[in-house]
Amino acid sequence: MGFLGMLMQVIWVGVILSATMAAAAIELSIALPNCSDRCGNVKIPYPYGTTEGCYLNDTAIFGYYFINCTTNAYGQPQPMIGDFNVTSISIEEGEIEVQIFNSLDCYDESGVSQSRENNDKIFTLSSFTVSATKNKFVAVGCDTFAYLNGDLNGQKFSVGCLSKCQTKNIVVNGRCSGIGCCEVQIPEGMKNIDFEAYSFENNHTKVWDFNPCSYAFIVQADKFKFSSDYLISLQYNRAFPMVLDWAIGSERCEVAQKSQNKANYLCGANTTCSNYLQFGYRCKCKDGYEGNPYLSCRDINECEAKELNNCTSSHQRCVNELGSYYCSCMEGYHSYGKACVPESSLTIKLTVGIGVGLLVMLMGGSWIYWGLKKRKLIQLKQKFFQQNGGILLQQKLSNHQGSVETAKIYSAEELEKATNNYNESRVLGQGGYGTVYKGILPDGKVIAIKKSKIGSQRQVEQFINEMTVLTQIIHRNVVKLLGCCLETEVPLLVYEFITNGTLSDHIHDQSFFLSWEKRLKIATETAGALAYLHSATSVPIIHRDVKTANILLDDNFTAKVSDFGASRLIPHDQTELNTLVQGTFGYMDPEYFHTSQLTEKSDVYSFGVVLAELLTSRMALSFNMPESDRNLAKYFVSAVNDDRLFQILDDHIVNEGNIKLLKEVANIAKSCLSLRGEDRPSMKEVAMELEGLVIMEKHPWGNANVNIEELENLLNAPTQSFNIDVGTTCSSSTTTGYDSMINQVLKPLDGGR
Repeated sequence: MGFLGMLMQVIWVGVILSATMAAAAIELSIALPNCSDRCGNVKIPYPYGTTEGCYLNDTAIFGYYFINCTTNAYGQPQPMIGDFNVTSISIEEGEIEVQIFNSLDCYDESGVSQSRENNDKIFTLSSFTVSATKNKFVAVGCDTFAYLNGDLNGQKFSVGCLSKCQTKNIVVNGRCSGIGCCEVQIPEGMKNIDFEAYSFENNHTKVWDFNPCSYAFIVQADKFKFSSDYLISLQYNRAFPMVLDWAIGSERCEVAQKSQNKANYLCGANTTCSNYLQFGYRCKCKDGYEGNPYLSCRDINECEAKELNNCTSSHQRCVNELGSYYCSCMEGYHSYGKACVPESSLTIKLTVGIGVGLLVMLMGGSWIYWGLKKRKLIQLKQKFFQQNGGILLQQKLSNHQGSVETAKIYSAEELEKATNNYNESRVLGQGGYGTVYKGILPDGKVIAIKKSKIGSQRQVEQFINEMTVLTQIIHRNVVKLLGCCLETEVPLLVYEFITNGTLSDHIHDQSFFLSWEKRLKIATETAGALAYLHSATSVPIIHRDVKTANILLDDNFTAKVSDFGASRLIPHDQTELNTLVQGTFGYMDPEYFHTSQLTEKSDVYSFGVVLAELLTSRMALSFNMPESDRNLAKYFVSAVNDDRLFQILDDHIVNEGNIKLLKEVANIAKSCLSLRGEDRPSMKEVAMELEGLVIMEKHPWGNANVNIEELENLLNAPTQSFNIDVGTTCSSSTTTGYDSMINQVLKPLDGGR
């Protein structure tokens, strides 16, 4: 072959390759023939287009698919749809990413508006919906509120948010938490939006030096991370990315497919159709196909790309077919499982395979037996998980902000081993809701395991409630939840092990002696924990069963409040709950008993009984006493009113140096035991009073006559004093009230005896 012949062959090969590449390009074109598929760096797929005849001209919503390819201020091509700059169009997701300007409300240092005339942002989106999954509505500023209006299913709606802060120091970078920045989720299907930012009250005069403006905007969620610098800089950075959803027409797939006007149905060959919200439809290439589904989709040749097929053996070849592919053995080889083996070795492999198969059958029979047994055990554990309220527990935890990241899920076997199969010698105590066991983990860590009673749906609800409540609490004087187990017939909670028993043991067991200093410390710590539950948690918590048996002590006599099985979370917009009456007689708030209205003051009453126990070392209910003296609360208040306090105090705690202190604590207890909840102090006030008394006891400043009023002023305590003379303010009605209400509370117990 001469040089000329070789040259001709090279030319023909080049022509064939060029034709093949051109054909591929035509098949994969995203635009109509002879139409541009780009404007600058942005791809423009059909049904969108930049010139007449290149986009879907839907007369019902004219201009919906037209992309105006203009020139921006820098002389670069800029695609526009309506008033929006377009940055990308996705035919796979049915989305358009555009740029949207923020709403700006700025003031000068004296509070005069600088930008109100351009504040309101109105965007008509009758052909689009704002993506609910990709966007969020954000307001930025420390004196800011903003609203967002729109159409939703033909109805008008409004949402908004408020952000206030006094200094820049408390603004947290990276978090839009309501301090300097607030955000609102956008509902699905929203159209025709307008939004506006405002100053909340001071025209930014109080924060002008670090935040002269209020800002509001819709932004693509994954492209916005709040920074405190935005309090100033957003007045210069006006454009934000936003995602719009789009679909074809207003008909559903089934209607458009059957329409006599074939132009109403755009899905091309090898595509599927899916409905979008309440209007229109979208097209998508079938699996194994690629291209623009609004034109046509072509088969993907998986064999041309190794990453698209798994024909990896050296004796296999890939065979493409429409929408898929398969692996075939080369000549001289046979398929053996997923491998290709030479024909000569097939007989040997079959013989070996039969022998192995018999062995596998024997082993498989054993495996099936043990597998069925294991499956039955797994099913039983799943049954227990549902029976013990696992699904309800997951739902409750997901509805609260309390973190459970440190809580451990223990296996049933792990806890059985830790308790020596729940041996009776490991029992720490028993109560109305179950039994508590001592457990020792393999690493030597000692834990307490609470096992609920069997067969009671109420006990399951108590367990779920206690788990939910404890995940909201992080406090040194509240027993710490370590984890739980739901795989057993009864649910289990795992706590830190508190070594020194209950406060009830130390008060009422004569083998213990608890000094007044320790009693005051325990009372103060318990009051602080209850005040935390009422006012410092994300959702206020009412314990509902405060008593000395539920206050644990460690080796340092630090108080740990426990047993939250009866507790309730109180929404911020409520001050009381209607509940079934529940608690322990002797500690139960009489007002709650009669009205079923549970409030924070119910815990205050119960804590008053605990204080009375600490002062007198008497039980809350003493049935070996005369009927009039059985109830400690009634007995205590009567003694204080009759100036008989020192007749009922525990002799071991009274000395010449603490008489005044004992009187102060007794007055606090009396205030807590007021019959009407509104007459009782809050737990926060009680905690502050007790903390003040502890400080006065430790640091008398050389003056034994320092009065409590001076101490309150020093500590900035509330002006309300608990040194109330109940006898003079309520007269005999107080005693009569106690007689009538307490006796009614005790009737079930007397009748039961």
